[in-house]
Amino acid sequence: MMTKSKASIVTLSMLGVMAAMSAQADDDDAAEVQAISQAAGLLTVQEASEKALAAKPGTIVDTDLDQRRWPSAGWDYEFDIVDAQGQKWEVEIDAKTGEPRKVMRDYF
Repeated sequence: MMTKSKASIVTLSMLGVMAAMSAQADDDDAAEVQAISQAAGLLTVQEASEKALAAKPGTIVDTDLDQRRWPSAGWDYEFDIVDAQGQKWEVEIDAKTGEPRKVMRDYF
């Protein structure tokens, strides 16, 4: 039977490994986004984030680069933004033109 201290050590060790894996995944994601944006002639994350914040002021809490297949092929940056009232918004920016494609409240 495990004592509380052994269980705590195991739990903390597992959390440390998971945190390290998450940080590595974020680094890989950033490198992949940069490679795709350079190869496809897209806006940088910084340029797209400026466009997103112009469309919906607040704090960016998450960023993704998504390939769009419908209604027309292309790439979109998707930003999750929290506004001054604490409400979460989803903003999509066309990664080629910088035009906002969607600004909508994220209820979930």
